[in-house]
Amino acid sequence: MKIGVGLVLSNPSALRAPAQFRIRSRGAIYYNPSNTAMMRTFSRIIFPFFFTISALTAQTKAPATPQEIKTFYESGLRRNGIIGSSLVLIRNGEVVLHDNYGRQSETVPVDDNTTYHWASVTKTFTGIAIMQLRDRGLLSLDDPLTKYIPELATVHDTYGPVSAITIREAMSHASGFRDATWPWRDQDWQPFEPTQWSQIVAMLPYSDIKFQPGTRYSYSNLAVVFLGEIIERLSGDQFEVYMEKNIFRPLGMGRSYYDRSPYNLLRYRSHSWDLKDGKITEDPFDFNTGITRANGGLNAPLPDMLKYIRFLLGESAHQTEYDAILKRSSLEEMWKPVLPVVPDEDFPSRAGAHDSVAESFFIHTDGDLTLIGHPGWQNGFRSQINIDPATRTAYIVDYNTDAQDEKQNTRSFNIELRDYLIDHFFKLRAAKAE
Repeated sequence: MKIGVGLVLSNPSALRAPAQFRIRSRGAIYYNPSNTAMMRTFSRIIFPFFFTISALTAQTKAPATPQEIKTFYESGLRRNGIIGSSLVLIRNGEVVLHDNYGRQSETVPVDDNTTYHWASVTKTFTGIAIMQLRDRGLLSLDDPLTKYIPELATVHDTYGPVSAITIREAMSHASGFRDATWPWRDQDWQPFEPTQWSQIVAMLPYSDIKFQPGTRYSYSNLAVVFLGEIIERLSGDQFEVYMEKNIFRPLGMGRSYYDRSPYNLLRYRSHSWDLKDGKITEDPFDFNTGITRANGGLNAPLPDMLKYIRFLLGESAHQTEYDAILKRSSLEEMWKPVLPVVPDEDFPSRAGAHDSVAESFFIHTDGDLTLIGHPGWQNGFRSQINIDPATRTAYIVDYNTDAQDEKQNTRSFNIELRDYLIDHFFKLRAAKAE
């Protein structure tokens, strides 16, 4: 039996193939491996070629030094018109790069004191609070939302009783509730978000369930507002007070807070901008997320967020302290995939990669690598956390400019940065760990 093997070359003559090799169209070389002499010739000529290609491929995935990562990152910031940003890169629980770029206001440069808005990264904290209440026996993730928020019974549900929608489905964006907390804002003078729970309740009879709960993923800020309300009702504390007492203070996050800044920290808070149609516009400063604080109200400097990331990564020297906040097994329970995320402009994936939603986190899988994290975007800020617990490798990034044009786009660069770090940092760390 003859076996045909083809290699397509842009310049076939460069191989100086012997006459017994038959060169056909487009530079394809065919040979008969049953001919021993021919096989020896093939080995001398072709195998080194493949080794060269393999070496070149390996070079494209070579490990990047912290300086090279910094250069890539800052080049992308300049190219996309981003005014200020900070990036922290963690390897085996230790910081290997902490880069502050640009400015937080017209005159103040970004530094370690700069307080960023973290938008929907907030949801991971809210999920941890729900798991704390679960571990203390105050709720079950499979409890219906209406058990704690009976007002939800007025929501219109053509798929069944609203009482069938669970806390778990709210955590994994599978509840069927709409995305926007308040879709009726259409004037700049109106509040950024509803400020009172009573406003949400008033509109529940005008709200409906969009699909059969539990059957698919569809991002819902509104559902996370309900989780925040449950935290208040079961703990007896205001949401912000509960988070301060049970997460921020135990982790030493002393400069983290929700919504408007404490007076003594206001000077550290970053301003934010939108870049659209080539024009920069400043967004409202020191804004209030109102009743939506559970899904997007967090403000924190990078050193505080680093303490949070180390908690997520785990560390034997501090695990007893971390377990007092939330058991490691409960944290890892939150990272189990629940439903696939259909790729879109907010969750794009390159070939060989895909996203899943878990409980208050997202999972990005790229080949053999699994990253656990969450993005955020609101009022000119964009943020991202991603961790690989297996190697205790992670990064944190926040941008104070939301560039929205085709050539200058913060969202696109954030994905570009993620994929660059996957290729030149995460996967290489994982390979060494193995």
